[in-house]
Amino acid sequence: MRLNRFSVRSVFLSEQGIRIGWKALLFVGLLIALRMGTRPALGSLIVLSQSDPNPPSHALIRESWLVLLVFIATWVMARIEKRSVFSFGYIGEARLIRFVSGIAWGFFSLSALVGVMWLSGSLVFDGFSLHGAAAWKYGIEWALMFTLVGIAEESELRGYLQYTLSRGIGFWWSALILSSVFVLLHAFLAGESALGLFQTGALGMVFCLSLWYTKSLFWAVGFHAGWDWSESYFYGTPDSGMLIQGHLFTTHPVGDPLWSGGVTGPEGSVFSILLPILMAVGMWLWWGKIGCQVLVQRATVVTTAAVSETVPATTGTAAIVAVRETEPRTRSHIATSTDRSSL
Repeated sequence: MRLNRFSVRSVFLSEQGIRIGWKALLFVGLLIALRMGTRPALGSLIVLSQSDPNPPSHALIRESWLVLLVFIATWVMARIEKRSVFSFGYIGEARLIRFVSGIAWGFFSLSALVGVMWLSGSLVFDGFSLHGAAAWKYGIEWALMFTLVGIAEESELRGYLQYTLSRGIGFWWSALILSSVFVLLHAFLAGESALGLFQTGALGMVFCLSLWYTKSLFWAVGFHAGWDWSESYFYGTPDSGMLIQGHLFTTHPVGDPLWSGGVTGPEGSVFSILLPILMAVGMWLWWGKIGCQVLVQRATVVTTAAVSETVPATTGTAAIVAVRETEPRTRSHIATSTDRSSL
């Protein structure tokens, strides 16, 4: 029986173009090809260790390389979709405020965790390891490096892929799948633990929640950078089992790794389990509950004024109905609409 060419074409294409599943696979394949093709060149420049502390110069080169590759892959897909390369998470309002507040959330969240571990006797401070100009030098270098880590990892999983898969299977199914991938990528790190991987997945969902509320990745990138910088540089603890060269404080875990995190670091401690829950509640209270109330109030004022100007004869119940019918939706996301036909 002759194979119908239209049925073959429909496997890959829909009325909207390339099907969503193939777009996601194309992005992943392109990213893998770029990494494999350029890895020998990177390996000739630097070698990163998972057991010994790494210098900031080597880490900066590696993360710059990863950011560049994600940007190229996203740019290619953006050209195919005839969109801006920045439309996948890097648009929206209050971008600088989102980024800076994310850094603050990351720093203070990790600081709260370290404080609880210190009070419980699971973490001991040994004193300062850097002073003066050296502390500033390493602090700035690691801040830049961890910002690049945030950009690379958030763009890779919660940029184009989150946007694309959300159009086919919905935002939260996409978030769950990509957060699971986030866990699998960390599972290959030598110092990771079961609790550390759980925390990684939970934070991945928190980052998706921030994307849902803010419609951008700026807060997530800032939190990612602030958390990693405070964990690795400021407090000098392991980050998923990895240590860095040049950190402000020197600390060491004490006792059962279940409480101290052991070689994994603070995110491997049982104390860290509550953090993602508290952050999600905080987001709902600030961006969700209060934010929606403010938006509804503003929309009501604007639409009431518009109705009173355009329909002066409308009064009483009819006016209320007119206002409700003209109110805009207060919560949306760039990729929450589901297009099953393009799967």
